[in-house]
Amino acid sequence: MSDLTDSAEWKALKKHFKAISHVHMRDLFNEDSERFEQFSVSLNDILLDYSKNRITNETVKLLMDLMRITNVEKHRARMFAGENVNCTESRPALHVALRNRSNKPVMVNGEDVMPKINAVLSKMRDFSERVRSGRLRGYDGRRIRSIVNIGIGGSDLGPHVVCDAMKPFAQRGLKVHFVSNADATHLVETLKQLEPETTLFIISSKTFTTQETLLNAHSARKWFVDLVGDEKAVAKHFVAVSTNHEATSKFGINPDNVFEFWDWVGGRYSLWSAIGLPIALYIGMDHFEDLLLGAHEMDQHFESAPLEQNMPVILAMLGIWYNNFFDAQSHAVMPYSQYMERLPAYLQQLDMESNGKTIDRQNQRVNYLTGPIIWGQSGTNGQHAFFQLLHQGTKPVPADFLIPALSQNPLGLHHRVLFSNCLAQTKALMLGKKYTEALEEMQGAGSSSEEIDGAIEHKVFEGNKPTNTIIFERLDPKTLGSIMALYEHKVFVQGVVWNINSFDQWGVEYGKVLAGEIQQDLAQPGNVDDHDSSTNGLINYRKGVYFQDVDRRKLD
Repeated sequence: MSDLTDSAEWKALKKHFKAISHVHMRDLFNEDSERFEQFSVSLNDILLDYSKNRITNETVKLLMDLMRITNVEKHRARMFAGENVNCTESRPALHVALRNRSNKPVMVNGEDVMPKINAVLSKMRDFSERVRSGRLRGYDGRRIRSIVNIGIGGSDLGPHVVCDAMKPFAQRGLKVHFVSNADATHLVETLKQLEPETTLFIISSKTFTTQETLLNAHSARKWFVDLVGDEKAVAKHFVAVSTNHEATSKFGINPDNVFEFWDWVGGRYSLWSAIGLPIALYIGMDHFEDLLLGAHEMDQHFESAPLEQNMPVILAMLGIWYNNFFDAQSHAVMPYSQYMERLPAYLQQLDMESNGKTIDRQNQRVNYLTGPIIWGQSGTNGQHAFFQLLHQGTKPVPADFLIPALSQNPLGLHHRVLFSNCLAQTKALMLGKKYTEALEEMQGAGSSSEEIDGAIEHKVFEGNKPTNTIIFERLDPKTLGSIMALYEHKVFVQGVVWNINSFDQWGVEYGKVLAGEIQQDLAQPGNVDDHDSSTNGLINYRKGVYFQDVDRRKLD
C-alpha cells in the first residue's frame, strides 16, 4: 500500500466521494446563488470559472489537505530554486528561469544562470531583427520570406502552437512552416511551397542527433544544395538550436548562427528558450518577450498565491478529484478559438509525457491512476464530432473550455455565435435535461403520444458533467504565455501529488532504441527471426515488398 492511498487525507476524500457522488450540480447552483463568485479566480485578464464542478467547500478543503500532505509547496520551492527535481536524471527543471523577467538570480550548481539566458535572448533579438528588417538576406541577396522549423516533440509542438495562435502579430510577407514527421511527405509537401533563395531553415535538436530531425534536416539540405548548386550557401540559409557545435559545423552551419540551451531545459518546456527562435522571427522579439512576461506572471502567481486561490493548484486538484475518485480516464480541452486549434496537441505532450508514469520517486510501482488521456478539438467543430459522447455517453470526461471575450477578427455575428455556443455547452453539460423538461418540450412541439413514447428517453440528458471555463479579454502573446504556464504548473502539481517525476520520459527513449535495431534489419536482404513472431512477420512483409520493388525498378 502506498503512503498516498493509505493516508488519512486520501481516505477522507474516498468517504466524501461516496457522500457527494449522487449530488447534482443543478441542485448545488440552486442552493447557492453565489457559487460563481465562490468558485472562480482571476489573474490579470484571465478568469477561471470552476463552479461547474462536482465540488463543495468540503471537497475543496479535503483536496487542499491532500495537497499539503504531499508537500506541494516544498516541491514548488525546490523547482524555483534550481534543485534537482528531475530525480532520475539528476538535474533541475528550470523552464521558469527562461522567462524570469524579474531577472532575479537563479542558481544552478553555484552559478547564476540568468546572464547566459539573457545573452541568448539578446542573440535571438539581434538575429530576428536582422532577418525581419531584411538586413540579413539569402545567398543571392533576396530577402527571407519563409521560415522552416525542423524539430520534433517539444522542439516542434511548442513553437508551432504559439506561431499558429499568434498569426495576427506576424510580420506581413513572412511565412513559417513546421516539419517534424519522419514521413517524407511532411517535408516534401512543405518544400513544394518554397523557394530555396528566400527560405531559412532552423534545425532544433539539443544534441543534433535526434533521428527524425536529422533525417529531415539532411534531406532539406540536399534539396537546397541541389537547387542552388552551392554548398557554401548552406551557411546563409541554415541555423541551429543545439549544444553540439561540432555536428552543426560539420553540417555547414555558421557557428555564429548556433543558439544555445541547456540540459535543465526539458523538451516539452523548451519553447521559452532558443527553441522559440521561430516565434521571435515570426512575430518579433518584443512579442516573444511579452509571451515570456505572461508566463512569468503566472509563475509568480503560482509561487506566491495561497493554494485555495492558486489557478494551477485548483486545476490540478480538480483533475485529481476526477482521475482518482471518479475514475475519469481522460480529460478534454476545447479552445473556442481557431488560433488555438493546436493547443490540445501541445497539452497532450505536456501532460501525457510528463505524468504517464507507473513508478514513483522512491522507485515503487504506484497503486493509483496517474496522468489522464488528454484530447480535444477547437469549438464549434468538436460539437459536431464528439460532444454527443460528452453529453450522453457512458464515460465521464471532465473538460476545459477556453475562449477570448473579444475576437481578433470581429466580423458580423461570428464571435457572438461562438461565445454563446461555448457557454451553452458548459451550461447544458452541467444542467442536463430532466424527463419532465423533455416531455414539456415535445408536447409544446405538437408531438403525438406515440412520438413521445418512442423518443423521449433519448432526449433526456443526465447532466452533472464537470467543466472549467477559462475566459480572457483577447488572445495576445502575454495572455497565451500565462495560459501555457498555467497548464505547465498544473501538470507539475499533479506529479507531486502522485509522487512521480514529471520531467523524464524513459518510455520514449526505449522506443528509439528498438527503432534503431529494426532499421538495421530492414536494410538487409533476407528474412529475420530474432524478434517476436509479430514483429518478424511485419518486418519480413515490408522487406518482401521493398526488395521486389527494387528489382522491378532495376528492370525498368
